[in-house]
Order: sequence, then structure tokens, then C-alpha cells
Amino acid sequence: MGESVPLPQRRHLKERVSDELKRFLVIFLYLWVVFGLLSIHKSIILAEQHLDYPEHAFAIINAFIFAKVLLLGEHFNLGTRFKDRPQIYPILHKCFIFTVVLICFHIVESILVGVWHGHTIVESFPPILGGSLKGLLSVGVICFVVLLPFFGFREIGRVFGRKELWALIFVHRGNKPKLS
Repeated sequence: MGESVPLPQRRHLKERVSDELKRFLVIFLYLWVVFGLLSIHKSIILAEQHLDYPEHAFAIINAFIFAKVLLLGEHFNLGTRFKDRPQIYPILHKCFIFTVVLICFHIVESILVGVWHGHTIVESFPPILGGSLKGLLSVGVICFVVLLPFFGFREIGRVFGRKELWALIFVHRGNKPKLS
């Protein structure tokens, strides 16, 4: 008794903002690559002779918006139901939850943009979903699979520490792997 337990030092606002900005940029860049690849895929599928540059600009805007949606979802603890279970459970659960969130957000976004441009709600429904349940399910599966490495690394980083995971992946360790 009588021993004082040091309180964890509160991080300064500048550190928290810097950390949040780094997290946002990683999410943004990951999603930009994904949406850019989907735009290229759409261009090929539609047999266009040229890349649809407005579509690629839209990929950047979507990456920006969806990165913020993912950060907000994490802030509000979406998909944390299985955080204390083996890592496969929170990874799969977050992929499922955020797949649903991103598809719903994409549908609402497409409809709002279409209505803004004078189209009906039906005309504004996103063509990427194929206009059918089969199209919606295929996009859902693609989104789920694309999110697997994203949430896999994030969950592993949550357990081991983001800096430790970063060092494990990107820091040169010489010829011998260092096992603890």
C-alpha cells in the first residue's frame, strides 16, 4: 500500500491529430487502389476504348469519403463484438459489417448524386451492382474479400501494436529472423 501507480500520460492534441491523419491516409490509399482497380475493371467490362477519367476521379473521391466512413465506424466501435476472441472472428465480422456499410453508403451516395442531376431514384441506382440480387451479392463478396487483408492487418496491429507490426513488415532485420 502507499505505492503510487503512474497514470498513463494523456497524449497531446497534436499527437492524436497526427495519429488520426496517418490512419486516415493509410485507409484512403488502400481504398483508392481498390476503387481505381474497380474503375479499370469497369472500363474493360464495358469494352471502352479509353479509360474513363471521370470514373477514376470518382474513385479518389469515394476513397476519401469511404475512408472517413471507416474511421467513423471504428470510432463508434462497429464490428467490435468479437474483439476478445481468436483473431479470425473480429476480422471476418468487421469485413462483413463494413461491407454492408460501404454498399449501403454507395447506394445512398449514387442515388443522391443521380437525383441531384435530375434522374429518378431507379435511374440513379448504382450500375456496379448489376441491377439484380446476383450483382449485389457479387459486389458484396468482392468488397468482403478486398477488406480481408485490410482488417487482418488492422486487427493484428491492434493486438501486437501498430508500430510493432509496421516494424515487423518494413524494418530490415538482417539475415536471421529474430524470434522472441
